[in-house]
This record gives sequence, structure tokens and C-alpha cells, in this order.
Amino acid sequence: MNQRITPSDGGRPAGRFRNTSYVLNKSRPYFDAAHANGLMAVQGRSTTGRTFLLGAGPLDARSQVIDFVRCSYLGLDNHPVVVSGAIEAIEAHRSLHWSCARTRLNFDLLAELEATLSEMFCARILAFSSVMLANLGALPILASGELTGGRKPVVVFDRIAHISLAYHKPVIADETRVETIAHNDVDALERLCRDNPVVAYVCDGVYSMGGNAPIKELHQLQERYGLFLYIDDAHGISLFGRQGQGFARSQFPQMLDDRTIIAASLGKGFGASGGMLMLGTADQEDLFRRYSIPHAFSAAANLAAVGAALGSCRIHRSAELGQRQRRLAQRIDLFDRRVTTAEQGNSLPIRMIAIGPEAKAIAIARKLLDAGFYTSVTFFPTVGQGKAGIRVCITADHGISEIERLCDCILENVAETTDKPRLKPALF
Repeated sequence: MNQRITPSDGGRPAGRFRNTSYVLNKSRPYFDAAHANGLMAVQGRSTTGRTFLLGAGPLDARSQVIDFVRCSYLGLDNHPVVVSGAIEAIEAHRSLHWSCARTRLNFDLLAELEATLSEMFCARILAFSSVMLANLGALPILASGELTGGRKPVVVFDRIAHISLAYHKPVIADETRVETIAHNDVDALERLCRDNPVVAYVCDGVYSMGGNAPIKELHQLQERYGLFLYIDDAHGISLFGRQGQGFARSQFPQMLDDRTIIAASLGKGFGASGGMLMLGTADQEDLFRRYSIPHAFSAAANLAAVGAALGSCRIHRSAELGQRQRRLAQRIDLFDRRVTTAEQGNSLPIRMIAIGPEAKAIAIARKLLDAGFYTSVTFFPTVGQGKAGIRVCITADHGISEIERLCDCILENVAETTDKPRLKPALF
């Protein structure tokens, strides 16, 4: 799309919702450097726990690396119950995939999965093959006004909402007014609620680069103004709640109402594959099953993903889930006692090591990899220009000594992280 360049913004495109060419041109040098340093598009072979064999050559010639990149926060992605669930589902149907839209034919195991998740999370669950597709199907329907009594809402995005949410702004803007506010700016959101009859807010529950939404305050705005909440809790699912309801869902009443939708991952903390929507009413479920684009015109998650998710459900309904949640909390606390970050003191498993210059962050990430730790180097457009860093994903499967050694390596290479002031812990 052709976009006007204005001199006042340093050459940034003037398009309100898309700036693809600008992003590509500005970020390409960082991607090139990260690829050249072997930090992106890495190949490997699973072993046990959080380790993998780096590379694609003969197995006995590869080095063993400890992974702090994957978001399987409870360590369920290689759990034998999850793996066997995937295999059993394929064997039961003697198939991996039915190539038809879900408005026509569905696996019986998929219906079992959605019913099980609905009971676990006290909501009406629709499963999708990814969270991105769940959001793609839901957000245009939200913008249409069909979920808000026929009145199109002003759809307000948190400024750092995940790209799987923000990507859909142009489509939503074709239906209704779209606004973007500063991160977690509850005051700005309340002003919009006061000035407009119907408002919907789109945000993450747990943000992929650290931190969380102020769920309590958002719920208060919902009760005061009728605010519609659309929360993507992909990184918060399974980490909280007796049956892994997640960061966002566990802070709402027992039954989800008609003004809240929570999207979540069936990967990440859940340990399987795919995404889901938590809906509040039968009418919403019927609407989404008929008019959500991925549901109406695309195929469902494949059977391996469905079977793996059913296996994870069994773990979620057992005492093992609580044990893994507690083990994760212990490892987060261990990391926080060694390395100071802006996320210190919250109970979430994502920690960001602030570096600043992109070249420096890439160099440090390479040093960590040489020491046997694979972490995520983050730079524009994932974070702001000149605000590059290292993301560390802590999991229940990391050994105490693995975290200790990673902390030693971080402190050796990023000594300035120990000089930053400790921030007030999150409330949750």
C-alpha cells in the first residue's frame, strides 16, 4: 500500500493502521544480524527437560543447549501424557486431518475437547488451530456490533497489544472507529467510556514482552460503564487457577458474562497446540460457529493437536498441575533473587533483560548461546527502536542449576542489570 511520508516524523509512514514498508526497512538490519549470528531460525532436536541438540547434522556431533525460548511454562509440551494423547487420537481416526470447513464436519474428539474445556473454564469454548486465527475470527464480529446489542463499539487497543491482535486494526476500522491508548492507561480508557455509549477494549492478559493487564481495574470499568473486554491470555493460560484457568479467567466471576471474551493458547502453558475462545453465552457461541471466518471457511486443528490437548486436560484436572505451578513459582523467585528486571516480583514467567542498542543485544545473546543458553533477542518491531533486550522464558522444567548458571552468565555479560532499582511487584 502506498503511504504518505511526512517530514515531522522522521520518515515514518502516515498510514494510520499499517506501516509495513517502514517496519521492513528499519528492522531488516537487525534481522540480518540476528540470523548471521545463529540466533534466529535455529534448528534442533528435543532431548529431555528444557535441553535440545543444536543444529541439523549428525546427532552425536551436535552441542546440547538449554532452552529459555519456548513458552511451555509448565513443561507440558514433551509430557508423555500429552505426546501419547496425540498419537492415540491419530490412531483412533487413522487420519491426521479432515479437509473441510467446521460448518460441515468435525472430529468427535474435537467436540469432546471443547466440552471438556468448557467444563474446566466455566465458559463456552471454541477451539481453533491457532490463537491468531481465533482473533481473526472474533475481532470483526466484535467490531460489527453483534456482541453489543447492535451498536458498534469504539474498539480501543492497548498500544503494545500483541501483533496477533493489532494486525486486525485495518479490518476493524472498516467497521467502526478504532483508537489506541498508552499501555495499561486505565484513565484514558475511562475517558473513552464516559464519552462514548459503547466501548470495547482489546489487550493481552500477560504480555509477551513482560507485564500484565490490570484485570481488576478493567473489571471495575466493565461494571461501571458496560465496557466490553477482549483479552488475549495466550501467555497466562494454565499458570493460575485450580484447573489452569489462567491469569485473566481466574480473576473473573465463576461464569463468564456476555461482555467478556478471553482468547488463549492451547500451546504455551497448556502444552499442546492450537488456540481457543472463551465465550459467555449460547448466542455468542452460535454466532461464532456460523460467522467466524476460520470456523466457517477453514479446517479445524488437526487430530494430533486435539489429542494432545485432551491429554493436557487430564493433567490439568489432576494434582500434578498444582505441583507444576508451584515449581514454576519457585524458579521464577530464584531468577528474581539473582537478576533484577522490570518484571521482578510479579508471578509471571517472562523476564526481559533490558540492553538498549540492537547490536549489543545481539552480541550478548550470542555469548549466552556460546555458553549453552538459547534466549530470545528482541528488537524492533517487537520492541521500540533502541530498546532491544533479551527475553528469558522460565519454566517448571528448568533445573535449579540451569537457572543458576544462566543467571551467572547474564550477570557476567550484563552487569548493569544489577544496578537497576527494584520495581513495585504486580498485584497478582
